Amino acid sequence: MNKKEKFDLIEKKIKEIIEQEETREKKLLSITELISSELDYYNWVGFYIVDKEKKNELYLGPFTGEPTTHTRITFGKGVCGRSAQLEKSLLISDVSQESNYLSCSINVKSEIVVPIFKKNENENNLYVAQIDVDSHLRNAFDQLDEIFLNKIANFCSDLF
Repeated sequence: MNKKEKFDLIEKKIKEIIEQEETREKKLLSITELISSELDYYNWVGFYIVDKEKKNELYLGPFTGEPTTHTRITFGKGVCGRSAQLEKSLLISDVSQESNYLSCSINVKSEIVVPIFKKNENENNLYVAQIDVDSHLRNAFDQLDEIFLNKIANFCSDLF
């Protein structure tokens, strides 16, 4: 099974998870567990969620992988904070080359962050969360990973 076929299979399973009668947190955790178990180079998979009271801060939601001390991230700090500030995906092939990197583990070599948007009452896209994935391999992620994670972000937008 090639990478695209594997992504398609995972996407189907994620749609099934989202349709379950569970809390948002359980659904998001199930999604991180599924992705992490199916893709061996996805060593840490988690959701950072925009704090509704502190609009320029993310808090750590459900995740799978090693615990992190970065449970709150200000917009602009690190890869996750920069992605939130810019409201766009960031693919970092080698985190050691990032001057603004917040290290979660010495094993992390690359990272990809994809925003989750939800339409507000005016039909504008509102940045509500992000999917963050770390890998212990340099250059682990490519355009197919970004497309895959963007699809997952779109599926998850209704959970926010």
